[in-house]
Amino acid sequence: MAAVLNNRYAIVAALAIVVAILPLTFPSGYYLRVASLVWVSAFAAIGLNVLMGKAGQVSLGHAAFFGIGAYAAAIGPSHFGLPSWAALATGACISAALAYLVGRPILRLKGHYLAIGTLGFGVLVALVLTTESRWTGGPDGMPVAKLTVFGWRIGTAYAWYWLSAAFLLVGTWIALNLDDTPTGRALLALHDSEVAARVVGIDVARLKLRAFVIAAVYASIAGSLLAMMNGFVNPDLAGFQHSVELVTMVVLGGLGSVVGSIVGAAVLVVLPQALTVFQDYENLMLGFIIIVSMVFMRDGIVPMAWKLLARAR
Repeated sequence: MAAVLNNRYAIVAALAIVVAILPLTFPSGYYLRVASLVWVSAFAAIGLNVLMGKAGQVSLGHAAFFGIGAYAAAIGPSHFGLPSWAALATGACISAALAYLVGRPILRLKGHYLAIGTLGFGVLVALVLTTESRWTGGPDGMPVAKLTVFGWRIGTAYAWYWLSAAFLLVGTWIALNLDDTPTGRALLALHDSEVAARVVGIDVARLKLRAFVIAAVYASIAGSLLAMMNGFVNPDLAGFQHSVELVTMVVLGGLGSVVGSIVGAAVLVVLPQALTVFQDYENLMLGFIIIVSMVFMRDGIVPMAWKLLARAR
């Protein structure tokens, strides 16, 4: 079982099969929309898992990069006449540069000081997006131009399902292949022991910064995709609550597990839709289920599931 879980070819192939089969079971376009939200959220969670699960660094302001990507997709076409795909790439570059500049001082912190530092950065970005109404539309947000590729305007739920799934497959493949690179092996050493990593000659500060930049780019691309899919963006995408949701996806699915990030995103996106029958008790039920999951599955859903299967065998 563990061999399958660690086989990147098997994981990507299984994910591709799931992506191909799901639309055949959906009774309406609404389910395509929910699935697209899962793919986009999972893409962002995979990037954050590189930072938290592999590098062992906590970020409570990661939605800031999500918001930067979302607003890049909105501001680029409306204010500068950029094509939508160019705005997406621009947002990723801005997020990478900002992560590099901000990460150098913030990642020197440890523990709860690091968490507070990233939280402060997230609050600052959300504040800028809220107050700079001339560029961002302020608290009310602003419309976003639909993505157009080679003259084809992507606007249907069916098209967005396949586009978001394609990004997820590519993002999953890159994250899985990271483990076989020198950077990936150094990240594993860093996660086990920062002191030991330093002893064997690993540049810990540089490695943390690299993971921070990778996670920021993932979040920015996911933000751009969601903004173009919704056709609208507001500062809530960069807010603290969204940062907590991203962290919950990673922890709930399983730290260090790419598959866990996808499962965690699916749970956190689909579960609220399923709990709407409880109306006023929806948030209460969601919180209760998450608490129970974390109490009985401390390693996350996917690692615990594989342990149970291994014991059963």
